[in-house]
Amino acid sequence: MFCSKYIRILFGFWLLFGLKSQLVAQNHASIVLSDVTKQTGIDFVHSDGSEGQYFIIESMSAGLAVLDFDADGDLDIYFLNGSPIPPFSDKRPSDKPPAGNALYRNDGNWKFTNVTALGGVGDLHMGLGIACADYDNDGFCDIYLNNYGGNVLYHNNGDGTFQDITPYAAVGNDLRVGGGASFFDMDSDGDLDLYVGNYIRFDPGKHRMHVHKGLPSYPSPIIFEPDFDTLYENLGDGTYLDVSEHSGIHAVAGRSMGLITFDYDDDGDIDIFVANDSQDNFLFKNDGRGHFDEVGLAAGLALDFKGNAQASMGVEVVDLDQDGRLDLYVTSFAGEFATFYRNLGDGLFEDATLRAGASAATFPHVTWGVAAADLDNNATTDLVIATGHLDPLYAQRGGASASTAYRFRNIVLNNLGLGRLQDMGAKWGSGALVAESTRGLICADLDHDGRQDMIALNSRTAPTILKNESNPGSFVQMKLIGTASNREGLGAKVRIEQSGLKQIVQSHSGRGYQSEGAHGIHFGLLSSDATVHAEVEWPSGKVSRIKLRPAQFADIIEPLKP
Repeated sequence: MFCSKYIRILFGFWLLFGLKSQLVAQNHASIVLSDVTKQTGIDFVHSDGSEGQYFIIESMSAGLAVLDFDADGDLDIYFLNGSPIPPFSDKRPSDKPPAGNALYRNDGNWKFTNVTALGGVGDLHMGLGIACADYDNDGFCDIYLNNYGGNVLYHNNGDGTFQDITPYAAVGNDLRVGGGASFFDMDSDGDLDLYVGNYIRFDPGKHRMHVHKGLPSYPSPIIFEPDFDTLYENLGDGTYLDVSEHSGIHAVAGRSMGLITFDYDDDGDIDIFVANDSQDNFLFKNDGRGHFDEVGLAAGLALDFKGNAQASMGVEVVDLDQDGRLDLYVTSFAGEFATFYRNLGDGLFEDATLRAGASAATFPHVTWGVAAADLDNNATTDLVIATGHLDPLYAQRGGASASTAYRFRNIVLNNLGLGRLQDMGAKWGSGALVAESTRGLICADLDHDGRQDMIALNSRTAPTILKNESNPGSFVQMKLIGTASNREGLGAKVRIEQSGLKQIVQSHSGRGYQSEGAHGIHFGLLSSDATVHAEVEWPSGKVSRIKLRPAQFADIIEPLKP
């Protein structure tokens, strides 16, 4: 009798997952991303500031951001640039002026205008990472730059201009090498605190040229000491307090690249995952009051399935296998798999990379940015991964092959359902014909058609702007507006259910490789006519429950009462 009951239970699970996979397969649509860069009017060209010295941080530049800086309802783009690294001398004069960052306003119809000078955001430091959020809850998105040579906080004035308020806010972070950054509410008080990743302890005065196979090369990060990250508490008056030591963040030093703030253990507060280069990754568990313990090894996120520390680059949070738990996907160096860390619940993860499939697509490459997006609007979340070696002399050393190079197309992994991934090779539109060395990469709906487009910052050249021309499918998109919580609802968990299929997303700042994505919530759907039941669990603990129709763009306002 027990055996018969057990068989019936197993059959029920098989039937459930079989039906779910069948629904997804029936709604499968091909992914098509078309290169529209030339028609956008974007004339930005990235510079890493290099002058032949092979400083390690040149190859790390840079991330980018997508944000609605002017609150007009469409998404604008901010590109980071590198800069020559001092000190300069008679033997090494700098003949390359800093290029500066660039802000492009979205004018609609795939046209963008450079408004950097008007906005006052053309920072000239060595640009690396960026985070954007409404840190003072005034309704306008602000910009934080995680540089080498001094960080910058630009306050959005609400009239298309910004003001550098770094000294007043006290978030300059000294002369450190930036990594990722994220705004998040660590203590659930309704305002946004700031986590700043720091890469290595770097002194250009001690730099010595490295040579590999007779040619100059970038040094390994392991010859540099790791650095402690920085945590700033928002005091609510426009200023921040460095609480790195008091909070527990200074218990360990790392080589921070990308990072994510999210609730990994589903206990209602926001934790921090840091992707470290050439050492264990960190997971800082929040006690709910802004004190953190590093638990990466115990949680299964510090190492890969071989027990090795990877050269981790970027990270994305996504429910890849549709089990209602938030997983992580982490990019890495050539000769390492980009890693799918599956969330098992109870604060534990496993490396499920090989089981998910498509791992061979990432293994030959240096992989940088990563973005999770339902590109074909079929209720499964796909992945786009930035590729490109850090060494422009890679081919001259005999390292290039048909499978990898300094410049290579980016990778699209199609989610076939339940976390099974398929490498699409070069069969995803004219965007796959673009071969560059990409760093930051973001997916966002630039033309407000319900499909996720793509923006890539390419090292030492122009960016790539790709229009999503996949089968439209169906979708819902939400803008969260906090009242008791922070204004943008960062940290909110959004769950939807349609025709029995459930999905989850957590809103967050900081994305992929040292970049910032749009804060709106997007879900692809199975059906174009069935009602969507949505639930928003706000950082304050309040809950919104609403019904949406497919293809709806909805503003969700946090309720005033529980």
